[in-house]
Amino acid sequence: MYGNLAHDTYAQNNIGIESPSKLIEMLYEGVLRFNAQAKKAIKDENIEKKVYWVNRSIAIVTELSSTLDLSQGNVASYLQGLYAYQTQLLNAAIQENNIEKLDEVSNVFKGLLEGWREITNVA
Repeated sequence: MYGNLAHDTYAQNNIGIESPSKLIEMLYEGVLRFNAQAKKAIKDENIEKKVYWVNRSIAIVTELSSTLDLSQGNVASYLQGLYAYQTQLLNAAIQENNIEKLDEVSNVFKGLLEGWREITNVA
């Protein structure tokens, strides 16, 4: 459910994307943007917006996980576990109004984004 939503949203908004690597970068950036919005909503005590923005992040993480090719080795398996844990943290952030858990997820995705940019700029 979440996976197709994330992909469809980005595909509709970015018809001119030239490469799958750019899509991954945009998905990572999306998690960061949505988490920032969720953090603001928690601070503003806006439950509806908090749930909306965290669910958007969950949709992206689900999409990223669903597109992993586990036959490609250890990195894909590692990412699958990492994405599952990030989803758990996002769900806990909703339930507990926990900004620290959002920050933890954002820090992971900042690292993933930085690493992804390094890999795709070299290739």
